[in-house]
Amino acid sequence: MSLDRSQFGVGLLATLAALTVAAASPAHLEPTSSSERQWHLQYLKAAQAHNLNQGKNVIVAVLDTGVTPHPDLADNLLKGADLIQGGTSAGQIDSNGHGTGMAGLIGATGHGGSVQGIAPQSKILPVVVTPPNGRGDPDVLAEGIDFAISQGAKVISISSVGGASPRLVQAIRTATAANITIVAAAGNRPEDAFVGYPAVEEAVIAVGGIDRTGEHAAVSVAGPEIDVVAPAVDIYSTGLNGGYRVGTGTSDATAIVAGAAALIRSKYPNLPAQEVAHRLTATAVDKGPPGRDDQYGYGVIDLVAALTADVPPLGFESSNVTPPASAEAAPEKGDDSSATVRGLATLGVLVAAGGGYLFWRRRRRADDPPPRVSR
Repeated sequence: MSLDRSQFGVGLLATLAALTVAAASPAHLEPTSSSERQWHLQYLKAAQAHNLNQGKNVIVAVLDTGVTPHPDLADNLLKGADLIQGGTSAGQIDSNGHGTGMAGLIGATGHGGSVQGIAPQSKILPVVVTPPNGRGDPDVLAEGIDFAISQGAKVISISSVGGASPRLVQAIRTATAANITIVAAAGNRPEDAFVGYPAVEEAVIAVGGIDRTGEHAAVSVAGPEIDVVAPAVDIYSTGLNGGYRVGTGTSDATAIVAGAAALIRSKYPNLPAQEVAHRLTATAVDKGPPGRDDQYGYGVIDLVAALTADVPPLGFESSNVTPPASAEAAPEKGDDSSATVRGLATLGVLVAAGGGYLFWRRRRRADDPPPRVSR
């Protein structure tokens, strides 16, 4: 996959300026109604999804500008790390507001009265990898990924694009080997012409954006690496000083998809990371030309379908083979007494079927048939 810049340059990460192109003042905002505040929750049927799962027992690492304490995050903000200043803030400091906004989209509880995240029972691990000016070093991002691995994160959310370094590439591979779901922003126009790093990595879920009408957001870049899309325009979330912010960009869409991944990882705790990504793409609502396309990827994430659909495991989606019952995803404890260890079951089934899917096979060719999904 080629970029218009060197993947292995030591160049700076172009993050906040590119990925959140319109942000409100960190002062308190008072929208007129709940639906106007967070239109994306209604669009994605989040309330229905929350009746199924809310992300309990899943740590989501937010690699960004930090996360300042906020009433809507008081119940689930963990102590993280500040890899820029090296201070004692434990990641709970944010003079920019970007990271705090991303955290709210993932895990805000709504107990403060205004904002609810996609996975309100998840835990947010704040990791400062980007300075307030939005320019960071890929090696620092790599350090943040390594820290997230050490703290037991199941999902890593990266709302940034930029150059790569050997250390960053290795960190992503290490996280993948550790069964961690990585979600990253595709990038924003006009600053970005192509899908940026690390979203171009095969093991990373690359996120594009849609607007309020469900159409491709003009700000979102397109490309063959796009996996799924989510709301990215006028997104209301937590901000500085206990206030709120409104942002537009693939940063916000990325945080929303990271929340969706947390829901899946909570409901199906034994599901391997690559199957989490597969579940997101297999249940996405197709947009644009039939099948995968460069604007929408596999489509708009569907929270309810991702938690309920009968999704054949990787390797069965483009064949007529029906996976045996042992290959079904293991639900969370208490869901079903017939739960099995999903990772081992899937591996066993795939080996029995020929063993050809022990690698990441999430991005199918455009001419491959879509996966079979029961709704």
